[in-house]
Amino acid sequence: MYECISEIRLNVCVSEQELFMMSYAEKPEDITRDEWMEKLNNVHIQRADMNRLIMNYLVTEGFKEAAEKFRLESGIEPSVDLDSLDERIKIREMILKGQIQEAIALINSLHPELLDTNRYLYFHLQQQHLIELIRLRETEAALEFAQTQLAEQGEESRECLTEMERTLALLAFDNPEDSPFGDLLNMMQRQKVGKDTASVGEDIAHCNIRRVEVWSEVNQAVLDYENRESTPKLAKLLKLLLWAQNELDQKKVKYPKMTDLSKGAIEDPK
Repeated sequence: MYECISEIRLNVCVSEQELFMMSYAEKPEDITRDEWMEKLNNVHIQRADMNRLIMNYLVTEGFKEAAEKFRLESGIEPSVDLDSLDERIKIREMILKGQIQEAIALINSLHPELLDTNRYLYFHLQQQHLIELIRLRETEAALEFAQTQLAEQGEESRECLTEMERTLALLAFDNPEDSPFGDLLNMMQRQKVGKDTASVGEDIAHCNIRRVEVWSEVNQAVLDYENRESTPKLAKLLKLLLWAQNELDQKKVKYPKMTDLSKGAIEDPK
């Protein structure tokens, strides 16, 4: 994990440096892989800065146990009391297990106005509950829930209506998992966090990717509501890297490009 984050941070630094230099050059010069790696090796990043990036990610994403272990290993103190993560962890566990109504109840008990002020988030939670009913083959309950709980939102928003229709289309198939809309139901093998999810919670392993997406949306909304950082600094760093590489691509510059963010892999210039 250290090596991957280090490569990402170094690549961001060098990519931005290349863009800066190009702004003063009439014609951008291509750079070889050896020259690029030499630039990377000349950029020094403190291990403490790397550790703070990792701790920030663990805290923002709600991985309390991993954050506690990392604090002992690295000596880096988290920016918040780790016990404050407990309620978010409970919400995550409920959503990833498909217990959507229970998750909604807990969200309402913590922040009664959150779902009232974020109607699209509330729709996504309700939509996910509908998906869970369809997964359990509870057809009548699914239709009744859609009519009583989701129909009004579908009338108010074209986007919500489209998503609701896509979800209800699952009912037209004997094996909805194999239908064109099966991605709403299918289980993913593993969402990787670092090298292995075992270090940060098996509740994310072997779960439905749709549930993960809903949880991510809820997590960000809760943190925003609490006026806390809702996007890990590492995610912002990745976006900056992709932006810098896109700028270089548009300028037709040949450079060693990072093509696998999860491994920090860099390919030769093309």
